[in-house]
Amino acid sequence: MAAEEQQQQQQLRRRLGRLSAFSVYRRAAGAGRLERRRRGTPLPAGGKRAKARPRRGGAGGGGGGGPQPEAPPPMAAPPSRVERAEARPRRGGAGGGEAPPPPPPIAACIPEGKRQGDPAASPVGPRPAAEGGGVVGLLRRLGRLEDSRQRGAELFRWLVSPVSPGEFLGRHWERAPLLVRRGDPGYYAGLFSTADFDAALRGGQVDFGTHLDVTSYSEGVRETHNPSGRALPAVVWDFYQNGCSLRLLSPQSFSPTVWHFLSILQEHFGSMAGANTYLTPPGTQGFAPHYDDIEAFVLQLEGKKHWRVYSPRTDAEVLPQFSSANLTQAELGEPVLETVLEAGDLLYFPRGFIHQGDCLPDAHSLHITVSSYQRNSWGDLLEKLLPAALQMALEEDVEYRQGLPMDYLGYMGVANSDAVDARRTAFMEKVQSLIKKLVHYAPIDAAVDQRAKSFLHDCLPPVLTQSEKAQSVYGFPARWQDGGPRDVDILITKDTEVRLLRHGIVRLCNEEAGVMLYYTTENSRVYHKEEPKFLEIDPEYTDSIEFLLSSYPNHVSVDSLPCETLEDKISLATLLFEKGILTTKKPLVQV
Repeated sequence: MAAEEQQQQQQLRRRLGRLSAFSVYRRAAGAGRLERRRRGTPLPAGGKRAKARPRRGGAGGGGGGGPQPEAPPPMAAPPSRVERAEARPRRGGAGGGEAPPPPPPIAACIPEGKRQGDPAASPVGPRPAAEGGGVVGLLRRLGRLEDSRQRGAELFRWLVSPVSPGEFLGRHWERAPLLVRRGDPGYYAGLFSTADFDAALRGGQVDFGTHLDVTSYSEGVRETHNPSGRALPAVVWDFYQNGCSLRLLSPQSFSPTVWHFLSILQEHFGSMAGANTYLTPPGTQGFAPHYDDIEAFVLQLEGKKHWRVYSPRTDAEVLPQFSSANLTQAELGEPVLETVLEAGDLLYFPRGFIHQGDCLPDAHSLHITVSSYQRNSWGDLLEKLLPAALQMALEEDVEYRQGLPMDYLGYMGVANSDAVDARRTAFMEKVQSLIKKLVHYAPIDAAVDQRAKSFLHDCLPPVLTQSEKAQSVYGFPARWQDGGPRDVDILITKDTEVRLLRHGIVRLCNEEAGVMLYYTTENSRVYHKEEPKFLEIDPEYTDSIEFLLSSYPNHVSVDSLPCETLEDKISLATLLFEKGILTTKKPLVQV
């Protein structure tokens, strides 16, 4: 009887279930759905749909999902190898036109003796035991490099290693996916983890929708299950336990290590470097197939995930300006790359490449997608340049202000496009002549400066090493002590040696209101939380700013700044020091 009674109690518990955040949320979607999900069936279609929102790090951020395969694909490649897909866009789209070409053969190359983990393969030399390994140790070693441009280049080298940066840019950047198998689960150790995810939730600053998305994808339907308000651990982990994926947006807001990592990379890219993290339960997926408008670097941090990557379907989808809507399996052809990422592996794909990822039944997945080059094309530059060029031409050239022919409406326009008329020919030649002439009025440098100004607004603030902090205003020992302030005066003299904190933290822009110096040191870790930071600079100081830029990373004496008077030199250096833009060779106050 005891066994029968126990069985009856178990059945009763299964029927009642437990009152959970997931069950409360799904109740409106129909009875019985939650119980089916707990037995391992996919989440049903229906319910709330997610609206596309632009995110720091791309619309989808490389975190697409897809149907779970019936069985895990075979691991065709041994650890520590590189796989390449020379993908070509196919014409006609799914269901029409010519069939896509078969996936090219996968090449493998990694020289013996250059396996990851070997000191000889390290871009910044052998790893001292005291500095530790993983990403934290890497960042410490990069901090010993004086030039921030070199830091960015070496971090990028580490990111795509063992592929060289030159080979990556020549064969893959904006061209084709790259898969790097490292066979080193600790390669990304310390960058971000499920423990860091949990700590962010327990910090009490994560809100649904703003910082965290709860998602699912099944039966061809992508859904977002975000409640309103604070993302409390009990609620979030209940969603996860019930098969939902968790996307933490902008982890750099919560993780000092991710912030440090991206702040170095952004200078190398010359474009905003963003990130999202994706935690997916075993046997599930959270996103529909889609393509993004960013260059995506998928770093597998924990567990493993099955990925499929597809070439752009049409020429119009090659390097798109905007991310796609969710796609269906019927719209896809054969993948150009299919693999299972394991901890330490890297997958890169350019914007426009459709992708989907799903978890295998035997392991969860945690990955971070590092992204860049969103709206950073020639066309985006011309969007700023051409209106400015036209405005300048209108002001300076009377030909652009002359009136159109009185009768042009009678022979121009679509209705007259097939007419043979000498007046049409003359009109078209005139337009072409004005467009060609427009290039002479194009303020190219000014347009580039405006894009740089926008980039500096996007930037994360720099992360300082201990020595940089001691030599900057951030380590200045001003304090209240014994009834009054102590060590407040910033005593910069003509002999003080200074330099820029980073090469990429300032930009001079000549604007209508005057000469502005935009800078990043007072930016927030939260994207665009602050307005652009700038100083209005007297035009006579521009030579000094340019001198500091050209001298970097060397220190120069304040007296060598090309200002008219010593007072101006000291005033400018003091102002830049107070904004964290300049550091000194030695701390101004010895503590």
